Amino acid sequence: MSQDLTPQVFEGLERLCEPQGGSGTLAAPAGSGILTAPAFPGIERIEAQFSGNVFEPHRHDTYALGVTLHGVQTFTYRGERRFSLPGQVIVLHPDEEHDGGAATEAGLHYRMLYLEPSLLMECLEAEKIGLPFVEQPVIADSALAKVLLGALGELDRELDELFVDDFVSRVAGGLSRHSQVRRRPLGTVAWQQVRAARDYLEAHALRPVRSGELEKITGLDRFTLSRHFRAALATSPHRYMLMRRLQQAKALMDEGENFADVAAETGFADQAHFNRHFKRAYGVTPGQWTMLRRGFPQGRNGAR
Repeated sequence: MSQDLTPQVFEGLERLCEPQGGSGTLAAPAGSGILTAPAFPGIERIEAQFSGNVFEPHRHDTYALGVTLHGVQTFTYRGERRFSLPGQVIVLHPDEEHDGGAATEAGLHYRMLYLEPSLLMECLEAEKIGLPFVEQPVIADSALAKVLLGALGELDRELDELFVDDFVSRVAGGLSRHSQVRRRPLGTVAWQQVRAARDYLEAHALRPVRSGELEKITGLDRFTLSRHFRAALATSPHRYMLMRRLQQAKALMDEGENFADVAAETGFADQAHFNRHFKRAYGVTPGQWTMLRRGFPQGRNGAR
């Protein structure tokens, strides 16, 4: 069952939102922008603040787990309009389409992390059960909020491997508490072959990879590999490779490269092809993403 939010959680939220030298009260966003933290394998972290509707329908190949800090966060998910208040936790599952924006004129401020399903699966592997599915995407759980804020509290710092081990374990437990659908026995996942395919796709993401290549390195036919890959990573090999290209594209964009060069360097046919896939994955165009990255207010906790 969901747990009530505690004063301690709100105190933590106030500290996150407090301006430098500020009064300790929640303040409306002073501008629009997205800040990204140093990456850790399988985990991305962001802070965002803006007004209005920003993200059009899109879907990730990761879990999206976050905490609303200020304002009312609204999004359409699994056919319904949802709303998240400060201190509430958002849980979006891989490949589930959603949009996103602020529900009021006060604007929106939140922090989110994107967790590759493979990290959860490896944590749950000993139990031989599948990924937990949390049907309600907005939950009030002070314990889970505290766990997430442990990774989202200082975005200018890199995550430590030992911290991540414990963090993923606690996230798995938190999601399991809210899983309305009983997790079915998964059977044996061909982890060695899935990891080999994943590593190969990451190493060769910037060029077309043929099914025969994955068959050769895994020893599985393409259809069997696809089933095991989706069971472990909640997405297909093709989409996994595409998302790795887009991650590299974002890094090049942050370095100031123009979009045509980014498209060419990351394996897309042309800029239009790149633009279409970027918007489907992130809900904004590359140009809009660049503006949001440049627009994040200076002086906040985190690294540009």
